[in-house]
Amino acid sequence: MSRAFPIGLTPPDWLVRNLTPQRAPVNRPAVARAAVAMALPLAVGLACGQPAYGALASMGALSGVIGDTADAYRMRIFNIAVPQLFGAVGVTIGALVFGHGWTAVAAVTGVALVSGMMSSIGAVASVGGLLLLLNCVIGAGLPLPGSWWLAPVLMSGGGLLVLLLALLAWPLRSGVPERAAVADTYRKVGDLLAVSGTDAYEDLRLTVTRSLNDSYDAVLARRVFHHGRSPDLVRLLAQLNAVTPVVESAPAAHQRGERLPAAIPAAVHRLAEAVETGSTTPVELRLPAPADETGRAVDHAVRHAAGVVTDVSPDTLDDRLGRPATLRVRTARAARGVLMSAASWRYGIRLALCIGLAQILVSTVAVPRSYWVALTITFVMKPDFGSVFSRALLRALGTVAGLVVAAAVLTVVPRGWADAGVILLLAPLIPALTPRGYGYQTAAITPVILLLSDILNHQGTGLVVPRLVDSLVGCAIALVAGYLLWPESWHARVGDRLADAVADTAEYVELAFGDLADPAARARSRRRLYRDLSSIRTEFQRALTEPPPNGRRAAAWMPLVVAVERIVDATTAARVRVRGGSAEPSADEITTIARQLRELSDGLRASDVLVAVRTDLSGPSGSVLEPVRQEVAAARTIASPH
Repeated sequence: MSRAFPIGLTPPDWLVRNLTPQRAPVNRPAVARAAVAMALPLAVGLACGQPAYGALASMGALSGVIGDTADAYRMRIFNIAVPQLFGAVGVTIGALVFGHGWTAVAAVTGVALVSGMMSSIGAVASVGGLLLLLNCVIGAGLPLPGSWWLAPVLMSGGGLLVLLLALLAWPLRSGVPERAAVADTYRKVGDLLAVSGTDAYEDLRLTVTRSLNDSYDAVLARRVFHHGRSPDLVRLLAQLNAVTPVVESAPAAHQRGERLPAAIPAAVHRLAEAVETGSTTPVELRLPAPADETGRAVDHAVRHAAGVVTDVSPDTLDDRLGRPATLRVRTARAARGVLMSAASWRYGIRLALCIGLAQILVSTVAVPRSYWVALTITFVMKPDFGSVFSRALLRALGTVAGLVVAAAVLTVVPRGWADAGVILLLAPLIPALTPRGYGYQTAAITPVILLLSDILNHQGTGLVVPRLVDSLVGCAIALVAGYLLWPESWHARVGDRLADAVADTAEYVELAFGDLADPAARARSRRRLYRDLSSIRTEFQRALTEPPPNGRRAAAWMPLVVAVERIVDATTAARVRVRGGSAEPSADEITTIARQLRELSDGLRASDVLVAVRTDLSGPSGSVLEPVRQEVAAARTIASPH
């Protein structure tokens, strides 16, 4: 019979959140690619009598495995190939300064500054910055075989092998991942309509937001490569745009507090099947007659989507979200944004400070020279990968677990061909365990890196204890110099972003009604808002894994994130009701709500704690904006301490 923890021994919530594994399906193709891509280069190196060369290529394949996260083939090119270029630059710089004392310290610290600033651009740039610094640290800390150019060639080759394996089915499955993503969005929208008016609505709405984000990323990434008119792409993007009115009608249906007839979500599920199969046969909807303006909006949206889904060649392409800019233009914009962003400079300086301290430590203190300290800091200090505190904790625990496996392998398995067999068994654990959480990913990566490192420096089990000490030292530096010395970082990371989202919500309210109600601008504003709020919610959930005071602050502010999401939903529902025949709100109503939201935004930006704000917000009874006013008043009440 199990016994509960005594009250004094109950683990804190933040610790439980850190250690609880996340549920996620295993990506079997990625698991197979990891096994082949990491074991094959090592096997080739052993066959040619150059195991060190094979180990370098396998290290490069490891970085490709970490970036192998996208389903769409064009996204895989960006996610894997682009970071490899930065990784090649990093290992070249590191190899050139290896053994040069303070020059190496300065070079690695400068690379850390650039790497940290790159992290604020986006997911691909973040991984590129990660590989830039990781490979630079490896090149500056390990004696690499061959000429200075050989290591970057071998490591990039290993990463590109992962890409090659990931693209093998492209000729046979071109467009299939994008179509599957759009179909999945339709399916999730059907699920959302099925639970409208119930408590399950909020969680499913978040799922729909994430699915829409993924679908637009996949489809628009493909569109970047098409300068002409691609019929398949036009149809796919039209189908994705057509589901937007259905999504917009969902908040209005939910506000009624009643479940929709089962025939409506069933019809959307049939549309999902048509999208996935590419069918052009008209879908029999069998929708009930709408009883009110909300029902008419839902009915109209579903029928419009059905017409678009089965249209062989849409006459026009609804470009509400706009054609993506060219890569050169987006690169220039990103560079300007990074250089002008205080947040990117702040994080770059934090990372450079930690890496600089690590490099000085291993260069001056009389301990075995090690690159593992800086390597640990690089992984722990990634801001878009989670809380620094929780990552330091999970890094330490995951390293201990990984070192146990590494010690067993280095003790029992003889060096030589058996190494390739061990990598073949251990490499698949990386993509299998990564979705479970950072600690699990660390436990999977640690024995692989140690085994490959042993092939390069032949230290055997002598690697285990020094690497444990190095990991703990790296975690300590990250916690002190990258976390505790920056108490305002929580507000800069979370509070300012939430304040920006509230200000954007005010703009969305103004765009939704009156003379400014431009459909294209409203669609772009709404998509940007939901994407930003999804990202902010993720950041808050990460902050909940930190100990007090940050975890307590996140718990206090989290209801405000939900309140802002509800304001956006209520505004969308009001727009749907106006489109269904309700009277337009007055300009004074719109101005008052927008002003209250901007006041709330200013208050959030000025403090890292909740502050008292006015909650007096009134308007004409029966107005379509009454639910919006109620949600704004609720948000301002939440922002006031009780």
